[in-house]
Amino acid sequence: MQDEYYLIGETAGKIYKALLASGETTSAKLQKAVGMKDTALFNQALGWLAREDKISMKWTGRTVKLSLLSQDSY
Repeated sequence: MQDEYYLIGETAGKIYKALLASGETTSAKLQKAVGMKDTALFNQALGWLAREDKISMKWTGRTVKLSLLSQDSY
């Protein structure tokens, strides 16, 4: 179980860095940018970041746009 937590945290770090570089993007584009083929692991890492109040999710129809929350909102 410890290895799974490590992978989720490592993936969350990659997502965070990708969002720093790209700004707002869709989850599909972000998953491709991170190079993550395992959708379940990618979604768990997104959940980690959401739980930590690090990302913003904006729904437009069936598309979700992700971005980092500004540090001012902490």
